[in-house]
Amino acid sequence: MDGIIFDVDGTIWDATEVVASAWTRYVKEHTQLNTEITASMLKSLFGQLLPDISRQLFPSLSQAEQLKLIDILCEKEHEALEKEGAPVYEGMGQVLKELSGRFPLFIVSNCQAGYIELVMEKTGFGSLISDHLCPGITGQAKAENIMALVKKHHLSSPVYVGDTKGDFEACQKAGVPLGQSFFLWV
Repeated sequence: MDGIIFDVDGTIWDATEVVASAWTRYVKEHTQLNTEITASMLKSLFGQLLPDISRQLFPSLSQAEQLKLIDILCEKEHEALEKEGAPVYEGMGQVLKELSGRFPLFIVSNCQAGYIELVMEKTGFGSLISDHLCPGITGQAKAENIMALVKKHHLSSPVYVGDTKGDFEACQKAGVPLGQSFFLWV
């Protein structure tokens, strides 16, 4: 093993309650939609690309309206997380500190630009992370970002730590050995 790549939501921290609240508040106050967005809904959607999430949450809107709304919701999410942060999983700080002394650590997540940077700032883990990629930076999905990070850092046997079936599938597509990766989904 020559590097460990982490997902963010559901792996490092759990932002679903904060995000659900921020998104629901905006939708109720600024749209005609009668949509309640819950943390459990988001847990089932996180890991997917934002256009796919918006399509599932707002099927009555046109694709252009869905994309415009999800962009606004991501801004509201960022504001809420900047203000409140989100709960980090117990022991994660110690785990990352120990691992960073032995391996380079990376983050690849299907999120908007600025999200991973916000996570690193709010958690204080930024100094432990060697690099990160997301669709908001590259325009590519998780598998392509894993491959790009592996190539950039000349990794020959990385491990991926994630929590969704999408993480599992991205590792398959990226050629990260599944026996060397950890998936925590139920």
